[in-house]
Amino acid sequence: MLAQTVISRSASRHPAAHVASRAARPLPPINSHPAHSSIEMMGASMPFARNAEIYGENEPAEYLYKVINGTVRTYKVLNDGRRQIGAFYVAGDMFGLEIGDDHSFSAEAITDCKVLVIKRSSVINLAARNNDVAHQLWAMTAAELLRVQDHIMLLIKTAQERVAGFLLEMAKRAPAGNEIDLPMSRQDIADYLGLTIETVSRTLTQLENSAAIAVPSSRRIVLRNRAALTRMNA
Repeated sequence: MLAQTVISRSASRHPAAHVASRAARPLPPINSHPAHSSIEMMGASMPFARNAEIYGENEPAEYLYKVINGTVRTYKVLNDGRRQIGAFYVAGDMFGLEIGDDHSFSAEAITDCKVLVIKRSSVINLAARNNDVAHQLWAMTAAELLRVQDHIMLLIKTAQERVAGFLLEMAKRAPAGNEIDLPMSRQDIADYLGLTIETVSRTLTQLENSAAIAVPSSRRIVLRNRAALTRMNA
């Protein structure tokens, strides 16, 4: 099943020129101190309000991004207007990595966010001269490829397996481990898993009835039986 959210293709775009004016920063000198070879040292911090667009699909991929705080979603609009969410990014995650020259997905802030914006060409130029930066860039690209592969495998599973896999994925990234505060809506989860919101809600109820999870509120999930969820996701 594909994602069910229908959205307009005429959604407002975040102008690349505005990002450039806020993120422009001189290329740092290369010296023996590791901090000067860090990709993060080349960026500028920018705030984005809840639901604000960070970049749009098919816009030039001129920047890389790192979440400082908050949560970001990337999504693609399908031909019939439905939305497929590609990924959720939380504090510490890099996003906006592209093979080509344009963004294949749009990116939006789910919550109020602070994002580090880094000029792509500066990173590539520095990586060509600095092995540490080249390795860091390779590691970021490999991590993104692994995330895409995991998401593809998730989408071919049953609804219960998808929801269980999503909860385990979020738990890995949660400070409290088995207690997850979800910044995204049920509709976001449905669009990420390629399910309807009704199927997501029904599956969460089934998992709660089987004592695999507890659902104190719509945005809070407690993993009561991680082993059972792991078996469902195997």
